[in-house]
Amino acid sequence: MSAPSPVTPGRDTIVLGIETSCDETAAACVRGGTDVLSSVVSSQVDLHARYGGVVPEIASRAHNELIIPVTARALVEAGVEGSRVDVVAATTGPGLIGALLVGVSAAKALALTWGVPFVAVNHLEAHLYASFLEDPELRLPMVVLLVSGGHTMLVSMEDHGRYRLLGQTLDDAAGEAFDKVARFLGLGYPGGPAIDHHALSGDPEAIPFPRSMIDDGLDFSFSGLKTAVVNHVRKHPEVSTEDVAASFQAAVVDVLVAKSRRAAAETGAVALALGGGVAANSLLRERFLDACTDDDLHGFLPSRAMCTDNAAMIASAGWYVLGREGASGLDHGASPNLRLRTTI
Repeated sequence: MSAPSPVTPGRDTIVLGIETSCDETAAACVRGGTDVLSSVVSSQVDLHARYGGVVPEIASRAHNELIIPVTARALVEAGVEGSRVDVVAATTGPGLIGALLVGVSAAKALALTWGVPFVAVNHLEAHLYASFLEDPELRLPMVVLLVSGGHTMLVSMEDHGRYRLLGQTLDDAAGEAFDKVARFLGLGYPGGPAIDHHALSGDPEAIPFPRSMIDDGLDFSFSGLKTAVVNHVRKHPEVSTEDVAASFQAAVVDVLVAKSRRAAAETGAVALALGGGVAANSLLRERFLDACTDDDLHGFLPSRAMCTDNAAMIASAGWYVLGREGASGLDHGASPNLRLRTTI
Protein backbone atom coordinates (compact mmCIF):
# COMPACT_ATOMS: atom_id res chain seq x y z
CA MET A 1 0.00 0.00 0.00
CA SER A 2 1.48 3.37 -0.95
CA ALA A 3 2.10 6.18 1.48
CA PRO A 4 -0.06 9.31 1.61
CA SER A 5 1.32 12.34 -0.19
CA PRO A 6 4.18 13.91 1.81
CA VAL A 7 3.43 17.13 3.60
CA THR A 8 5.76 19.86 4.72
CA PRO A 9 5.34 20.14 8.49
CA GLY A 10 4.94 23.62 9.89
CA ARG A 11 4.80 25.17 13.33
CA ASP A 12 1.06 24.46 13.50
CA THR A 13 1.39 20.83 12.43
CA ILE A 14 0.10 18.52 15.17
CA VAL A 15 1.63 15.05 15.41
CA LEU A 16 0.03 12.30 17.45
CA GLY A 17 2.83 10.05 18.68
CA ILE A 18 2.36 6.46 19.87
CA GLU A 19 4.98 4.47 21.79
CA THR A 20 4.70 0.77 22.74
CA SER A 21 8.24 -0.57 22.30
CA CYS A 22 8.51 -2.20 25.73
CA ASP A 23 6.45 -1.80 28.90
CA GLU A 24 5.12 1.76 28.60
CA THR A 25 1.91 2.46 26.69
CA ALA A 26 2.18 6.10 25.67
CA ALA A 27 0.53 8.66 23.44
CA ALA A 28 1.20 12.37 23.01
CA CYS A 29 0.30 15.35 20.88
CA VAL A 30 3.13 17.68 19.86
CA ARG A 31 2.77 20.80 17.74
CA GLY A 32 5.55 22.08 15.52
CA GLY A 33 8.05 19.49 16.66
CA THR A 34 8.65 20.91 20.14
CA ASP A 35 5.38 22.19 21.69
CA VAL A 36 4.05 19.37 23.87
CA LEU A 37 0.26 19.66 24.08
CA SER A 38 -0.16 16.40 26.00
CA SER A 39 1.88 13.39 27.06
CA VAL A 40 0.23 10.35 28.61
CA VAL A 41 2.22 7.35 29.83
CA SER A 42 0.74 4.21 31.36
CA SER A 43 3.45 2.15 33.04
CA GLN A 44 3.36 -1.63 33.41
CA VAL A 45 6.00 -1.76 36.16
CA ASP A 46 3.62 -3.33 38.68
CA LEU A 47 2.67 -6.07 36.21
CA HIS A 48 6.28 -7.13 35.63
CA ALA A 49 7.79 -6.50 39.08
CA ARG A 50 6.88 -9.96 40.40
CA TYR A 51 8.88 -11.52 37.56
CA GLY A 52 11.95 -9.33 38.04
CA GLY A 53 11.78 -8.04 34.46
CA VAL A 54 9.57 -7.43 31.45
CA VAL A 55 7.57 -10.44 30.24
CA PRO A 56 6.91 -9.87 26.49
CA GLU A 57 3.53 -11.62 26.36
CA ILE A 58 2.22 -9.72 29.37
CA ALA A 59 3.49 -6.45 27.87
CA SER A 60 1.71 -7.09 24.56
CA ARG A 61 -1.60 -7.90 26.24
CA ALA A 62 -1.41 -4.81 28.41
CA HIS A 63 -0.70 -2.62 25.38
CA ASN A 64 -3.77 -4.09 23.67
CA GLU A 65 -5.92 -3.12 26.63
CA LEU A 66 -4.44 0.33 27.12
CA ILE A 67 -3.69 1.73 23.67
CA ILE A 68 -7.19 3.06 22.97
CA PRO A 69 -7.85 4.75 26.35
CA VAL A 70 -4.30 6.18 26.51
CA THR A 71 -4.58 7.63 23.00
CA ALA A 72 -8.04 9.03 23.73
CA ARG A 73 -6.76 10.67 26.89
CA ALA A 74 -3.84 12.25 25.03
CA LEU A 75 -6.26 13.82 22.54
CA VAL A 76 -8.57 15.07 25.31
CA GLU A 77 -5.72 16.57 27.35
CA ALA A 78 -4.39 18.30 24.23
CA GLY A 79 -7.85 19.65 23.44
CA VAL A 80 -7.50 18.19 19.96
CA GLU A 81 -10.18 16.47 17.90
CA GLY A 82 -9.05 13.53 15.80
CA SER A 83 -9.84 15.53 12.67
CA ARG A 84 -7.30 18.17 13.77
CA VAL A 85 -4.39 15.70 13.92
CA ASP A 86 -2.13 16.22 10.90
CA VAL A 87 0.25 13.27 11.30
CA VAL A 88 0.34 9.99 13.25
CA ALA A 89 3.79 8.71 14.24
CA ALA A 90 4.66 5.45 15.99
CA THR A 91 7.73 3.60 17.18
CA THR A 92 8.52 0.80 14.73
CA GLY A 93 11.67 -0.42 16.49
CA PRO A 94 13.76 -1.45 18.23
CA GLY A 95 11.77 -3.19 20.93
CA LEU A 96 9.63 -6.23 21.67
CA ILE A 97 7.97 -7.32 18.44
CA GLY A 98 4.55 -8.06 19.96
CA ALA A 99 4.51 -4.75 21.81
CA LEU A 100 5.65 -2.80 18.75
CA LEU A 101 2.94 -4.30 16.57
CA VAL A 102 0.20 -3.04 18.88
CA GLY A 103 1.32 0.57 18.56
CA VAL A 104 2.14 0.38 14.87
CA SER A 105 -1.23 -1.18 14.04
CA ALA A 106 -3.12 1.43 16.05
CA ALA A 107 -1.19 4.29 14.44
CA LYS A 108 -1.79 3.01 10.91
CA ALA A 109 -5.50 2.53 11.60
CA LEU A 110 -5.82 6.11 12.86
CA ALA A 111 -3.81 7.53 9.96
CA LEU A 112 -5.99 5.65 7.49
CA THR A 113 -9.21 6.70 9.23
CA TRP A 114 -8.23 10.37 9.35
CA GLY A 115 -6.56 10.38 5.92
CA VAL A 116 -3.27 11.74 7.25
CA PRO A 117 0.36 10.62 6.87
CA PHE A 118 1.80 7.81 8.96
CA VAL A 119 5.44 8.19 10.01
CA ALA A 120 7.63 5.33 11.24
CA VAL A 121 9.98 6.43 14.02
CA ASN A 122 13.17 4.80 15.28
CA HIS A 123 12.97 4.67 19.08
CA LEU A 124 16.68 5.47 19.40
CA GLU A 125 16.40 8.54 17.18
CA ALA A 126 13.41 9.68 19.22
CA HIS A 127 15.52 9.70 22.40
CA LEU A 128 17.83 12.18 20.66
CA TYR A 129 14.88 14.52 20.24
CA ALA A 130 13.72 14.36 23.84
CA SER A 131 16.23 17.11 24.60
CA PHE A 132 14.75 19.49 22.02
CA LEU A 133 11.30 19.17 23.59
CA GLU A 134 12.55 20.96 26.68
CA ASP A 135 15.34 23.05 25.16
CA PRO A 136 14.56 23.85 21.49
CA GLU A 137 17.60 26.15 21.40
CA LEU A 138 20.11 23.35 21.93
CA ARG A 139 23.09 23.99 19.73
CA LEU A 140 24.65 21.53 17.32
CA PRO A 141 26.91 19.64 16.92
CA MET A 142 25.99 17.77 20.06
CA VAL A 143 26.97 14.47 21.63
CA VAL A 144 24.15 12.47 23.23
CA LEU A 145 24.78 9.77 25.81
CA LEU A 146 21.84 7.42 25.31
CA VAL A 147 21.75 5.07 28.25
CA SER A 148 18.88 2.72 29.09
CA GLY A 149 17.98 -0.86 29.90
CA GLY A 150 18.57 -1.99 26.34
CA HIS A 151 21.10 0.49 25.00
CA THR A 152 24.22 2.35 25.98
CA MET A 153 25.68 4.45 23.19
CA LEU A 154 27.34 7.74 22.35
CA VAL A 155 25.92 9.49 19.31
CA SER A 156 27.25 12.57 17.57
CA MET A 157 24.36 14.65 16.27
CA GLU A 158 25.86 16.91 13.59
CA ASP A 159 22.50 18.15 12.38
CA HIS A 160 18.90 16.94 12.28
CA GLY A 161 18.99 13.53 10.63
CA ARG A 162 22.81 13.43 10.55
CA TYR A 163 24.17 11.07 13.19
CA ARG A 164 27.41 9.26 13.85
CA LEU A 165 27.66 6.33 16.26
CA LEU A 166 30.76 6.94 18.35
CA GLY A 167 30.59 4.04 20.76
CA GLN A 168 28.23 1.45 22.21
CA THR A 169 28.12 -1.35 24.74
CA LEU A 170 29.86 -4.58 23.82
CA ASP A 171 27.76 -6.64 26.24
CA ASP A 172 25.31 -5.51 28.93
CA ALA A 173 23.72 -2.09 28.68
CA ALA A 174 24.11 0.08 31.78
CA GLY A 175 20.43 -0.21 32.67
CA GLU A 176 20.58 -3.97 32.24
CA ALA A 177 23.53 -4.09 34.65
CA PHE A 178 21.55 -2.03 37.18
CA ASP A 179 18.63 -4.47 36.92
CA LYS A 180 20.83 -7.55 37.27
CA VAL A 181 22.77 -6.21 40.25
CA ALA A 182 19.57 -5.06 41.96
CA ARG A 183 18.04 -8.49 41.43
CA PHE A 184 21.13 -10.19 42.87
CA LEU A 185 21.03 -7.90 45.91
CA GLY A 186 17.31 -8.53 46.40
CA LEU A 187 16.36 -4.90 45.83
CA GLY A 188 13.51 -5.55 43.39
CA TYR A 189 12.57 -4.26 39.96
CA PRO A 190 13.19 -1.87 38.29
CA GLY A 191 16.80 -1.92 39.39
CA GLY A 192 17.84 1.61 38.53
CA PRO A 193 15.69 3.47 41.06
CA ALA A 194 16.37 0.78 43.70
CA ILE A 195 20.16 1.06 43.34
CA ASP A 196 19.93 4.87 43.30
CA HIS A 197 17.88 4.87 46.51
CA HIS A 198 20.14 2.49 48.46
CA ALA A 199 23.29 4.19 47.20
CA LEU A 200 22.28 7.38 49.00
CA SER A 201 23.10 5.68 52.32
CA GLY A 202 26.28 3.96 51.13
CA ASP A 203 29.95 4.80 50.62
CA PRO A 204 30.84 5.03 46.92
CA GLU A 205 34.49 4.41 47.75
CA ALA A 206 33.92 1.41 50.00
CA ILE A 207 34.63 -1.17 47.28
CA PRO A 208 37.05 -0.53 44.37
CA PHE A 209 34.97 -2.07 41.61
CA PRO A 210 36.60 -2.03 38.13
CA ARG A 211 36.02 0.81 35.66
CA SER A 212 35.97 -1.38 32.56
CA MET A 213 37.48 0.16 29.41
CA ILE A 214 37.47 3.64 30.95
CA ASP A 215 40.64 4.61 29.07
CA ASP A 216 39.98 2.46 26.01
CA GLY A 217 38.05 4.10 23.18
CA LEU A 218 34.38 5.03 23.33
CA ASP A 219 32.78 1.60 23.61
CA PHE A 220 31.38 0.30 26.91
CA SER A 221 31.39 -2.97 28.82
CA PHE A 222 29.47 -3.60 32.05
CA SER A 223 29.30 -7.38 32.18
CA GLY A 224 32.61 -7.64 34.05
CA LEU A 225 31.47 -5.07 36.61
CA LYS A 226 28.30 -7.04 37.27
CA THR A 227 30.38 -10.19 37.79
CA ALA A 228 32.73 -8.30 40.13
CA VAL A 229 29.75 -7.30 42.29
CA VAL A 230 28.51 -10.88 42.50
CA ASN A 231 31.95 -12.25 43.36
CA HIS A 232 32.59 -9.62 46.02
CA VAL A 233 29.26 -10.16 47.78
CA ARG A 234 29.71 -13.92 47.75
CA LYS A 235 33.20 -13.58 49.20
CA HIS A 236 32.10 -10.95 51.75
CA PRO A 237 28.48 -11.79 52.66
CA GLU A 238 28.60 -9.37 55.57
CA VAL A 239 29.16 -6.37 53.30
CA SER A 240 26.67 -3.52 53.48
CA THR A 241 24.13 -3.57 50.66
CA GLU A 242 24.18 0.22 50.64
CA ASP A 243 27.97 0.26 50.16
CA VAL A 244 27.72 -2.25 47.31
CA ALA A 245 25.02 -0.19 45.62
CA ALA A 246 26.94 3.06 46.01
CA SER A 247 30.25 1.58 44.84
CA PHE A 248 28.63 -0.14 41.86
CA GLN A 249 26.76 3.00 40.86
CA ALA A 250 29.93 5.10 41.12
CA ALA A 251 31.80 2.68 38.86
CA VAL A 252 29.11 2.88 36.17
CA VAL A 253 28.86 6.66 36.34
CA ASP A 254 32.63 7.15 36.24
CA VAL A 255 32.80 5.29 32.93
CA LEU A 256 29.75 6.97 31.41
CA VAL A 257 30.94 10.48 32.26
CA ALA A 258 34.57 9.91 31.27
CA LYS A 259 33.66 8.58 27.84
CA SER A 260 31.05 11.31 27.25
CA ARG A 261 33.65 13.98 27.92
CA ARG A 262 36.12 12.28 25.61
CA ALA A 263 33.51 11.97 22.86
CA ALA A 264 32.67 15.68 23.08
CA ALA A 265 36.34 16.65 22.95
CA GLU A 266 37.11 14.38 20.00
CA THR A 267 34.16 15.59 17.91
CA GLY A 268 34.32 19.28 18.77
CA ALA A 269 30.78 19.22 20.13
CA VAL A 270 29.42 22.38 21.75
CA ALA A 271 26.74 20.55 23.73
CA LEU A 272 26.38 17.31 25.66
CA ALA A 273 23.01 15.76 26.44
CA LEU A 274 21.66 12.76 28.31
CA GLY A 275 18.86 10.49 27.14
CA GLY A 276 17.23 7.21 28.14
CA GLY A 277 15.95 5.75 31.40
CA VAL A 278 19.30 5.71 33.22
CA ALA A 279 19.48 9.48 32.64
CA ALA A 280 17.18 9.71 35.68
CA ASN A 281 19.98 8.45 37.95
CA SER A 282 20.80 11.17 40.49
CA LEU A 283 24.58 10.64 40.60
CA LEU A 284 24.86 10.51 36.80
CA ARG A 285 22.91 13.76 36.47
CA GLU A 286 25.08 15.50 39.04
CA ARG A 287 28.39 14.31 37.61
CA PHE A 288 27.27 14.92 34.04
CA LEU A 289 26.48 18.59 34.68
CA ASP A 290 29.71 19.06 36.63
CA ALA A 291 31.65 17.70 33.65
CA CYS A 292 29.86 20.04 31.25
CA THR A 293 30.66 23.00 33.47
CA ASP A 294 34.33 22.00 33.70
CA ASP A 295 34.59 21.51 29.93
CA ASP A 296 32.61 24.64 29.01
CA LEU A 297 29.90 22.64 27.25
CA HIS A 298 26.18 23.35 27.04
CA GLY A 299 24.93 20.47 29.17
CA PHE A 300 21.36 19.28 29.03
CA LEU A 301 19.49 16.92 31.33
CA PRO A 302 15.96 15.93 30.32
CA SER A 303 13.34 16.00 33.04
CA ARG A 304 12.83 12.60 34.61
CA ALA A 305 9.51 12.31 32.78
CA MET A 306 11.36 12.63 29.48
CA CYS A 307 14.07 10.13 30.46
CA THR A 308 11.74 7.15 30.36
CA ASP A 309 9.96 5.95 27.24
CA ASN A 310 7.29 8.43 26.19
CA ALA A 311 5.34 9.36 23.08
CA ALA A 312 6.19 13.06 23.07
CA MET A 313 9.67 12.23 21.81
CA ILE A 314 8.13 9.96 19.17
CA ALA A 315 5.86 12.76 17.95
CA SER A 316 8.77 15.22 17.91
CA ALA A 317 11.02 12.88 15.94
CA GLY A 318 8.08 12.14 13.62
CA TRP A 319 7.75 15.84 12.81
CA TYR A 320 11.40 16.05 11.79
CA VAL A 321 11.34 12.74 9.89
CA LEU A 322 8.27 13.83 7.93
CA GLY A 323 9.97 17.01 6.80
CA ARG A 324 13.16 15.18 5.89
CA GLU A 325 11.90 11.94 4.36
CA GLY A 326 8.17 12.27 3.85
CA ALA A 327 5.52 9.85 5.07
CA SER A 328 6.04 6.12 5.56
CA GLY A 329 3.98 3.58 3.67
CA LEU A 330 1.17 1.83 5.47
CA ASP A 331 2.98 -1.40 4.64
CA HIS A 332 5.91 -0.35 6.82
CA GLY A 333 6.41 -3.07 9.43
CA ALA A 334 7.86 -3.27 12.92
CA SER A 335 11.54 -4.16 13.35
CA PRO A 336 12.57 -5.40 16.82
CA ASN A 337 16.30 -5.14 16.05
CA LEU A 338 16.18 -1.78 14.26
CA ARG A 339 19.43 0.19 14.49
CA LEU A 340 20.03 3.90 14.50
CA ARG A 341 20.66 4.88 10.90
CA THR A 342 23.93 6.78 10.76
CA THR A 343 24.64 9.15 7.90
CA ILE A 344 28.23 10.20 8.59
